[in-house]
Amino acid sequence: MQTAADAGDAATLLAAVPAGRRVALVDPRFVGHVHALRLGLTDPRFAAATVPGVLTAQPEARGALLRALRRTTAAVGAGAPVVAPDTDPAPDDRTVPGRIAVALEAEGTAVKRPELGSLTATVPTDAGARATAESARDEVDDEAVRLRSAVKAHDGFFTTFAISPYSRYIARWCARRGLTPNQVTTASLITALVAAGAAATGTRGGYVAAGILLLVSFVLDCTDGQLARYSLQYSTMGAWLDATFDRAKEYAYYAGLAIGAVRGGDDVWVLALGAMVLQACRHVVDFSFNEANHDAVANTSPTAALSDKLDSVGWTVWARRMIVLPIGERWAMIAVLTALTTPRIVFYALLIGCALAACYTTAGRLLRSLTRRASRTDRAAQALADLADSGPLAQGVAAVAPGLRGAFTAPAVALLGTLVMIGGALFLPYGSLLTVAAAAVYVVLSGFAVARPLKGALDWLVPPFFRAAEYVTILVLAARSDAPHAVPAAFGLISAVAYHHYDTVYRIRGGTGAPPQWLVRTIGGHEGRTALVAVLAAVLTHAAGFTTALTALAVAVALVVLVESIRFWVSSSAPAVHDEGELA
Repeated sequence: MQTAADAGDAATLLAAVPAGRRVALVDPRFVGHVHALRLGLTDPRFAAATVPGVLTAQPEARGALLRALRRTTAAVGAGAPVVAPDTDPAPDDRTVPGRIAVALEAEGTAVKRPELGSLTATVPTDAGARATAESARDEVDDEAVRLRSAVKAHDGFFTTFAISPYSRYIARWCARRGLTPNQVTTASLITALVAAGAAATGTRGGYVAAGILLLVSFVLDCTDGQLARYSLQYSTMGAWLDATFDRAKEYAYYAGLAIGAVRGGDDVWVLALGAMVLQACRHVVDFSFNEANHDAVANTSPTAALSDKLDSVGWTVWARRMIVLPIGERWAMIAVLTALTTPRIVFYALLIGCALAACYTTAGRLLRSLTRRASRTDRAAQALADLADSGPLAQGVAAVAPGLRGAFTAPAVALLGTLVMIGGALFLPYGSLLTVAAAAVYVVLSGFAVARPLKGALDWLVPPFFRAAEYVTILVLAARSDAPHAVPAAFGLISAVAYHHYDTVYRIRGGTGAPPQWLVRTIGGHEGRTALVAVLAAVLTHAAGFTTALTALAVAVALVVLVESIRFWVSSSAPAVHDEGELA
């Protein structure tokens, strides 16, 4: 820390700092809470950030900061006082840091201004103002605010009332001992894997232990995010770990339950895979709808207005959050049912609960889409195209196919292709070449569905239809085959593909775009994988080779996807965010 005599001296000192380091300007008269300074100076997610009297810049914003400081120095003089004339319209912009923040924004550099709430951050200009600021600072418990802000504002009922009241203190305990969110995330994963192993024993004691450990894993899962918010330890690796481990934990637990049930003489692999498919399809509905509409122009909907009115009635907020069976409620239900009942009952409850939740959320999204007046952006259309995960076959068809016109044409064509594919897998003789023909029709219709930009009111349904077609086809063909262990192999394949789809979502959310096209082409796209599994089922009819083929395909997809994903998330191009978690 160095003290600058004036604006000119500050420019000289900043220019001498190595280019790869973060720098900060703090007015020496600053009065406020320590956590206000943390919010303004230490959050790694933003290139530049400011609170009154404070400005920080990451290496990528250093050049703009120096230019703005030099312009300010030239305008007011190198030896000018740090307070600008009282004619400035915004009092918080009268200090040198404030003026430079405005100059940075004028140049096009985004400057984050964190919400301080009850925290104090100000630069008093006389003794009276300083006394007032110090009094306001002393009246607010900085640590209490920090603990409250560590907890997400909008969370599920179970998480809010059964976990967060004490997990925030676990997060503080971890912070004071130097533990990182990534370490807590990893501990949560290990605990869930141990829970899956306990469930795989197939004994009542194992099931009770599994239920308890699953709840412990969820507490740690809440703690890692709270620790990140408490200590502002956001990282690219943390984003990747948090974004993927929840699904890995849940699906590993499903597999553990299925293995335990088989040991007890009850094969529930089809139910386990069905629960995974339903959950993944629920998520893609949420992702697609949000990506299609989060930046919609002239976004209005009577349904959304009704939802906002219901939000003003406290009990309806919690009821609606519980209806969608968010992760807290879902894991609590799984844990209790595992300890008290059987894996079959656990999966029946999951399938029924998730199906009802899917109907509720999808119906609401359909009503919003049909009643709103909105023009979707090119960015939204690109996000939907990326989520569609179209491979070289569908892209080839789209390149030569005429663009199908009509507001609802794309989802209608995608739905038709999905029904043809799933219907063929379900009702045609197993191993028939007609199933391969159905797959060919699906490929063609998939190309037609994405031949035009996905800007229609219901075009967000296209990716969910494609997910359902691929996942359900693999599930059905594996279940109908006589090949031993085909369904567990299909479980592995869908897990690998689902990872790729979740990875795509979180990259789009981070603003870095979808995975590279070479990756999508290498793993075939949704239509290529679906067609390949249909061909394998026809060629390897009633043979153990079908299981081997599914396993080999799962391993190949997993290797390609994981290697590229790990390379991306540990690279400098990955977004420095920490996933806040999904209600569903």
